[in-house]
Amino acid sequence: MQIHIQAQGGVPIYLQVMQQIKYLVASGRLEPGDELPSIRSLAEQLIVNPNTIARAYRELETQGVVEKRRTAGTFVADSGSPLARKERLKLLKERIDQLLTEAYQMGFELDEVMKLVEQSSLISQQPKKGPSSHE
Repeated sequence: MQIHIQAQGGVPIYLQVMQQIKYLVASGRLEPGDELPSIRSLAEQLIVNPNTIARAYRELETQGVVEKRRTAGTFVADSGSPLARKERLKLLKERIDQLLTEAYQMGFELDEVMKLVEQSSLISQQPKKGPSSHE
């Protein structure tokens, strides 16, 4: 599990850790039942105080993202799928907003972008016919 923090970013480190773990769960890179690194191990990896990681894990547990198992560690909660969908929708909305902003800056109207999206979705819904000749 790779987590990157920015000490000078203004966002508290424990929040950065939480956001990245939520993203990993939402994207499916961390699945229900996957074990997270120990508090000490992740703190050493990120060169932060173990209390910072403990706080992030505690908050994630409160939110139902992870669960602590006595003497076994911290794991992605089995109930992670509703969160995963919520986080995926949030990420999708952010990407759509970014796409629309860039399209607007390039001079495209919303109806033009929507037509392109429809065309792309029609292509992606067609059954695959083996390896593409475009590769």
